Amino acid sequence: MARLNSGELRELLERDLPGALAAPHSPPQAAEAHGEEENHPVLQEHDAVVVAERLPDVARYLRDQLGYSYLSHITAVDYLREGLIEVVYFFYHPEGGGPQIVRVRVPRDNAVIPSITPFWPGANLQEREAYDLFGVHFPGHPFLRRVYLWDEFEGYPMRKDFPKTGDKYTHVTGGEE
Repeated sequence: MARLNSGELRELLERDLPGALAAPHSPPQAAEAHGEEENHPVLQEHDAVVVAERLPDVARYLRDQLGYSYLSHITAVDYLREGLIEVVYFFYHPEGGGPQIVRVRVPRDNAVIPSITPFWPGANLQEREAYDLFGVHFPGHPFLRRVYLWDEFEGYPMRKDFPKTGDKYTHVTGGEE
């Protein structure tokens, strides 16, 4: 089963894990009101997009039933206009083939996805990174702390609405100006 395509994975998930797949993405109301065409290839439904609460089930299913035993990496993307944070998981099969990509989309103001670290230890650092830089919370993570920034740092610098200038953390030492 190392060469499953994303459509085949979606079919298997529909059959074996009912309710795991998220509803198809609909364009934001603002884009519809302005007659704008949704043109986000990443937000199109090529890969399996799963409901956040069902991610642990899907990850275990990929590993235990389909043999995708290598979690290569986890990354996050901020879709400010859509009001979404998307966390993307890349699973590989030891017999080869391309990655099996699983996406989880959560609202920016409630970015919560259950941790898969308890049964997939390789996710530990990468979940911490998504927490530190994007503000995604992973309940069940054994040590969810900032990994790059200090504890007092406010905000999430990889979010698109994070201020790019006027860093209040810059401190001038020496004489007065």
